[in-house]
Amino acid sequence: MSELVIEGRAYIKGSISNWCIGIDDGKISEIGKNLRGDDHINFKDSIIFPGSIDPHVHFRDPGLTDKEDFSSGSLAAAFAGITCVLDMPNTVPPSISKASLLEKKEIVSRKSWIDYGLFAGCVPGSDLKSMAPHAVGFKLFMGSSTGKLLITEDADIQNILADANECEKVLSVHAEDEKLISKDPEKNLSDHAKNRPPEAEVAAINRLKGAECRVNICHVSSSPGLEALQDTSFTSEVTAHHLFFDKDSVGKGTYAKVNPPLRTREDRFALMKAFAEGKISMLGSDHAPHTIENKEQEFGYAPSGMPGVETSVPILLAMVKRGQFPLERFVNAVSEKPAEIFGFNKGFIELGKDADFMIVDPGRIEAIKVKNLHSKCGWSLFEGFDALFPQAVMLGGNLLIDEGSIVGDRAGKDVIVYSKS
Repeated sequence: MSELVIEGRAYIKGSISNWCIGIDDGKISEIGKNLRGDDHINFKDSIIFPGSIDPHVHFRDPGLTDKEDFSSGSLAAAFAGITCVLDMPNTVPPSISKASLLEKKEIVSRKSWIDYGLFAGCVPGSDLKSMAPHAVGFKLFMGSSTGKLLITEDADIQNILADANECEKVLSVHAEDEKLISKDPEKNLSDHAKNRPPEAEVAAINRLKGAECRVNICHVSSSPGLEALQDTSFTSEVTAHHLFFDKDSVGKGTYAKVNPPLRTREDRFALMKAFAEGKISMLGSDHAPHTIENKEQEFGYAPSGMPGVETSVPILLAMVKRGQFPLERFVNAVSEKPAEIFGFNKGFIELGKDADFMIVDPGRIEAIKVKNLHSKCGWSLFEGFDALFPQAVMLGGNLLIDEGSIVGDRAGKDVIVYSKS
């Protein structure tokens, strides 16, 4: 008899049917049609999905906590059904040494509502091997973006590829070749897209071909970028903003300024088609919040990035409910693939996996309202989009969120630490 049994329509092995799931010590211990437990929660006709994993967030902690911190960011993620996030290293200070990475881990350990992993940042001459035991992966910026992390020389890139291979770490890459990024004055989204053309994405991907390590291309943004990926073994991510917005339709000025930039309607449609067909591995929010004051500057001075961790999964889930996106691909992209790529004991409702779940009432589609979101930044370009937020979220077998309220403890764990214990 398990400590806890949850019951409902569960997504198991590619289909939804009625199941009981037994949970002991934070893991799935039993799956059956009729199970007894010390405690029992019946979710009735709601659907029990594995918790989502977001492989790409910028929670701005430490040093930029006026925009976000790990408490507010992880809480926003939890309300979306995300039970694990992977955070990027371009904070202040950046996580580019063992000391700075461990300092960040100490800060985050006190704040996170959900499980997390931290990337180590690559700079010329960085000692990646010393950071590897503490990092979920390495992050390589081939094009300039927020912060000073940038690698442009082939020799440095080859050293990083070799270290990632030796350390058996995923190398997540911001794939825009700095040599093809122009610095011309920008007044609008079209100027920004012109300065950072698809050719920069293609060139960066091509420079990585032949790598022996596991390369993951972040935020694929263009049809030519997709084509460059086709003859590689690289995994990849796409963001909700590149799926749903383009430079000509969004009309939001600096709020829609991101790196890589929003591109054409045709690029957007090509990304959605490739994503639905499984040619892009994962959904990654690239949640990169800035304050309204930051974004209200003149276009050329306003920073790139937008929030998305609380909206991306629920928007896609609403599409699934309406038959606009395949159910199996949804679960694969937001749970299964990230777990497989980064080697987590998560992402599936199977014996021995972490008991992380999002429970969804498919009849509860609602319009996104910024006032109901949890990010510090206080804005979203997805205001008004239809979304399906989970009614309940469980982390390690404990209810964290129920009916729109926090009911659990702040108990997020470092996936690197506890996966080895």
